[in-house]
Amino acid sequence: MQESDAYVLLNRVEGLGPVKVRSLVSVLGSAAAIPEAGKSDLLQAPGIGEKLADKLLYRLQGLDADQEREAADRLGVQILSYADPAYPKALKEIHDPPLALYIKGSLLPADVHALGVVGSRRCTHYGTQVADRLSFQLAKQGYTVVSGLARGIDAAAHEGSLKGQGRTLAVMGTGIDQIYPSEHQKLAEQISEQGALITEFPIGFKPNRQSFPQRNRIISGLSKGILVVEAARGSGAMLTVDEANAQGRLVFAVPGRIDNPSAGGCNHLIKQGAKLVEDVDDILEEFEYLISPTPQGREDPEHVKPQVQLSEEEHKLLEFLGKREWGQDELIRESGLSASKIATLLLMLEMKRQVQSLPGRQVRRI
Repeated sequence: MQESDAYVLLNRVEGLGPVKVRSLVSVLGSAAAIPEAGKSDLLQAPGIGEKLADKLLYRLQGLDADQEREAADRLGVQILSYADPAYPKALKEIHDPPLALYIKGSLLPADVHALGVVGSRRCTHYGTQVADRLSFQLAKQGYTVVSGLARGIDAAAHEGSLKGQGRTLAVMGTGIDQIYPSEHQKLAEQISEQGALITEFPIGFKPNRQSFPQRNRIISGLSKGILVVEAARGSGAMLTVDEANAQGRLVFAVPGRIDNPSAGGCNHLIKQGAKLVEDVDDILEEFEYLISPTPQGREDPEHVKPQVQLSEEEHKLLEFLGKREWGQDELIRESGLSASKIATLLLMLEMKRQVQSLPGRQVRRI
């Protein structure tokens, strides 16, 4: 049996999990050796008792990796195991990386520049607007937005990124064919076309009380940092922050009203040292410090700042600006563009941090 297929099978044994599989691999030498091992061999691994060993032997008898892959193919889904070269490097570095990932859509090298955006399901209109706006701006800067496809802040984060023509990843607490909540079916389809749906749970798996908290470590694991928008203390979003802290990720929080229970978690995080976020620049300046060219001027795709995507009109206006300062009225007159078009293009370029507004309605290229 190939190593990759072994991880796919082991992922289907409920109650086993990444840590116990790692224990078994340390004793038996490989994941492929586990399905071939006898009970006495399994019991040599720390954390494997008789009950789990019996369950593992019983469950593996009825599982077939080829059947699971064929079922995934029919759904247009790719399965990546821990042993596959394309498995995300960032996830391999966490304490308990998923044994297998079911992916509908695509993972790209640019997704190493990702930020998790999480928060309350029962959010205010203000929280929804903030999550949407910040995710839109992150998308325009070339960052991938990662969230959990839940109601509230998660949905607003995905939608903001989609509107910004950016990439977004939705980490599910269900099987890839079990969209939850059901009203997010269309949103899930859009995400799979402009990013990916991701889950560690097998096809057909229905959510339970543990599955959503369990997926939180994947949201933070795929991300360079976590942005929290409206979260009560003790909420699922705060569990994601716990995972982010354990994984050494940055934590950002949007402050909220002191009389809003849904903002209590965010305000507490800021007291504890999370970066306060009022606009996207508060996030970007942290990553400008962390992401830099490698020595000798060589660019490493995992450390260089993502390239900003510009439309043809934005690119032309940027070239027209050159290195001098322009008054907006002068720019309208000289460029031949309408006032509304200039205002729109300058707004988009400013959001993408390509131009800077100056006193007296002046503007210059950064």
